[in-house]
Amino acid sequence: MIRVREISTNYNPLEVYNIFKDEINTILLDSSKEDKILSKFSFIGINPFMIFESKGQESFIDKVKIHGEPFTVLENLINKYKLDNDGYDNIPFISGAIGYISYDTGRILEELPDTSKEDFNISDMKFIFYKNIIVFDLENKKQYITSIIDDAYNEDLDYLEEKIKLANIIKEQDFESINKNFKSNFEKENYKNAITKLKKYIINGDVYIANMTQRFYTENKEEPFEIYKKLRTINKAPFSAYMNFEDFQVISSSPERFIEINKGKVVTRPIKGTRPRGKNEEEDKKNSLELINSEKDRAELLMVVDLERNDLSKVCKPYSVKVTELFKLEKYATVFHLVSTVEGILKDNISSVKCIKECFPGGSITGTPKIRAMEIIEELEGLKRNLYTGSIGYFDFRGNADFNIAIRTIIKKDNRAYFGVGGGVTYDSIEEDEYNETLDKAKALMRVL
Repeated sequence: MIRVREISTNYNPLEVYNIFKDEINTILLDSSKEDKILSKFSFIGINPFMIFESKGQESFIDKVKIHGEPFTVLENLINKYKLDNDGYDNIPFISGAIGYISYDTGRILEELPDTSKEDFNISDMKFIFYKNIIVFDLENKKQYITSIIDDAYNEDLDYLEEKIKLANIIKEQDFESINKNFKSNFEKENYKNAITKLKKYIINGDVYIANMTQRFYTENKEEPFEIYKKLRTINKAPFSAYMNFEDFQVISSSPERFIEINKGKVVTRPIKGTRPRGKNEEEDKKNSLELINSEKDRAELLMVVDLERNDLSKVCKPYSVKVTELFKLEKYATVFHLVSTVEGILKDNISSVKCIKECFPGGSITGTPKIRAMEIIEELEGLKRNLYTGSIGYFDFRGNADFNIAIRTIIKKDNRAYFGVGGGVTYDSIEEDEYNETLDKAKALMRVL
């Protein structure tokens, strides 16, 4: 059983999470960009009661290895605590697990060659099962605490409600960006050569489009949550997250939704097409119009939309999959994006975990056909992507789920910060432009580091 208590607080999710930021295995899912459609809820997970992890085909619960394929184990755990809808349909997530699925999990699912190197080691999947969730209904300006019922649940809720009242207002502050020492796994010319090789695969008919990325890293001893606060200041996004694990932290300001499942409705919102924000209003308008009218970017997005329609058709009821939004322009702090929306109705025998598994990884960060694109990515990039271009989100015990595409995402581990940037490549891509697009996407991340 779950109990939900409405509380009264004037603090935002960042200010409340600041109270818990030093507690290991706490997570903030933060819809920080003001958006009436995408930024309706934020969530904080506290007081874990179980941790699920996987590496390769091995599964672990509280660090103890157990028998079973990872997604099957995870699905069984979610089902063990399954809840019926009980009057809180307005809140998509009241109890469950929050975590991530790394991009490399997709290679395992498709049984693809494992030839790339790993520059830092983290779990392929990690999900924290929480006793308490703090819910922020941003649209209706309401806050709730949820709790799994046990003998002390009333005392727990009383304690948490009083603790939340200790929050302090956090004012956004300007900061200087002084670090210029960023290294990549590619030199510029090597990255452009990889784009050229990828274009040859496209011309030869292996793929129509594929996503090519590079990894940056830099030394950084700053407190991870301070980095997140800076990133939140300059690059608000609807699918942001901060994850404080024992040996690393995740700092994400993703603009892209991978999959949302809410009361049986499935939604995915792929992004393809990027232009930098202008230095003034005139340049801003010029860049946005250039993106909207770009045949190349529209073609890229259309190919990914077709891929996502195909993926959703595997898990959704016949004839329910439809494109409800095509070529929408979205504005962020440093870039413009083109976005589309594909929706469907989940089949009755498909769980949220199974849906994510069948559609993973996202089409916008792989290519089409997906499996061949992933094989080429493995060959050309040379490094495992790890969490980058995987997904961060939650599984609710009632069957809901919501996951981002983990782009604009920093991994902070052992005084080093890692992040990836990339873009879609087609036969007519210009190598210099593709390289510069990755730098446009890296601007906000470099600034906060």
